[in-house]
Amino acid sequence: MCLIMTYIATAIFFVLWLFNKDKKTGSKSLLSATLMFGGAGLMWSVDGIASLLEGESFFDISIEDTVLGAIIIASGLAVYVIVSLIERRSYLKVMAKDKNKDFDYI
Repeated sequence: MCLIMTYIATAIFFVLWLFNKDKKTGSKSLLSATLMFGGAGLMWSVDGIASLLEGESFFDISIEDTVLGAIIIASGLAVYVIVSLIERRSYLKVMAKDKNKDFDYI
């Protein structure tokens, strides 16, 4: 179940990144969340292939796997929020410096 959840999160963040109007703010955080969730999905895909080779099913539809997927989604969202706040703060600092440059001649 965590495989399905991470690929859904990857698709959502990829679409948000693709249709992001303001490429100056938010694009790095959206792209990093897309890559994080995509990497986790790839990792669980390899785990599913290893399970198939051992004779088990590809998808693990258990409550423990669902809880693990929810923890991964929550952790990824927390990292996305932190990166987004850092990115927005650095963007605001650059904008403040550019605004002050207009009045340097006074």
